[in-house]
Amino acid sequence: MRIGELAARAGTTTRTLRYYEARGLLPARRGHNGYRTYDEDDLRLLRQIRTLQDFGFDLEETRPFVECLRAGHPEGDSCPASLAVYRRKLGELDALIGELQTVRAQVGQQLERAERARAELAADAEVPGGPEPVCELGGDHR
Repeated sequence: MRIGELAARAGTTTRTLRYYEARGLLPARRGHNGYRTYDEDDLRLLRQIRTLQDFGFDLEETRPFVECLRAGHPEGDSCPASLAVYRRKLGELDALIGELQTVRAQVGQQLERAERARAELAADAEVPGGPEPVCELGGDHR
């Protein structure tokens, strides 16, 4: 198949395919007419790359999976190098989850503090002569 058909079947662009070719992820075969030619195995490579990128893998992290498929394995993640990338990515994700949990806790504490302060202002406003709560973002939005 030609580059346009492969791009359409893979849900990508010919520009992306040429980029993958330049990076060594997609084979650069040419037919007798000089056009790039591809087969179903190339489509499998692209689907593997796209799936991994959808999971947050950068392009270089897909290389071991592509090489595994090119070596004739039925799945791109059946080689030791691919498994190592999975392990490394899981470690990165666990670290990010930890950071996000910390940030979430901090935001939750800020919300609680802000709600207590607002409740105190509202309670003071009920007392004659107490302060009226005013939104700091402009205007009074009670």
